Amino acid sequence: MSLRQFEYALAVAEEGSVTAAAERLRVAQPSMSQQIRGLERELGVELFARTPSGLTPTVVGRAFLREAQVAVSAARRAAATARAGAAELVGELTVAVQMGFGTRQLPGALGALRSRYPRLEVSLSEEPSSAELDRLCRRGVLDLALMAKCDRTPADAHRLGEEEFVVVLPADSPQLAHPRIELRDLKGEPWVRFDRDSALDGVLVEALRETDPEPGTVARVSQTATAVRWAAQGLGATLVPASAVPESHQHLARPVSPAVAQPVIAVVRNPAGPAETALLEFLRQENWSGT
Repeated sequence: MSLRQFEYALAVAEEGSVTAAAERLRVAQPSMSQQIRGLERELGVELFARTPSGLTPTVVGRAFLREAQVAVSAARRAAATARAGAAELVGELTVAVQMGFGTRQLPGALGALRSRYPRLEVSLSEEPSSAELDRLCRRGVLDLALMAKCDRTPADAHRLGEEEFVVVLPADSPQLAHPRIELRDLKGEPWVRFDRDSALDGVLVEALRETDPEPGTVARVSQTATAVRWAAQGLGATLVPASAVPESHQHLARPVSPAVAQPVIAVVRNPAGPAETALLEFLRQENWSGT
């Protein structure tokens, strides 16, 4: 087995066909087909089910691909670390962010990272739940994860500061006359909420536990931008991290009382390479409330 075969299998799984995967990786389709068949023969299993609509990973294939991704990522990090000695850090840095956190701070940190390492590529994804981020960290898939502190927070996590939460209200809400909104005054308000397994929805439920234990739900969304936009258009109120509110909607956002805030942490791969260490350094330099 080779890392090249792993990369081919991962590309086929993502594209759904050998032809599309070969085009993406710029290799000959017959060569890729031969490599995939050779990998399956060596493993003694069928990694993909051949269907009229394309190739779909089998149950065994999905398990194999998860570990193949870890191996490929580790190989890329090893190569990048070797080149770092020559001040020429290249490769891919894999970062995941808990949805809604660091929206304002992360671009500045990534810009500084690019200035230091212009050939470094960053792969960034958003995850709704801290549980999923914790799982990805434990699997070794991520170089750095940015998230709210939770029960599963590792002991070696790095605290960056706090994200204050604000309520975003419809443009015609009389509550906007107040500089700060009392949560008890929002009892009975319809809410634009997040998916049930989202950490953001858990923040809302906890914030309203005393004043409105069964908050009304007008809609559930998966993105903070959608929640803010729908609230602004009059669908209902929403509770989001302050940094997630774009400038165009900040006039509709108000801090709440009692204040709602979440400690923000960064979890870095151990041992940390030069790229993730630098990104952590730049994140610390950003303006985090509560520090």
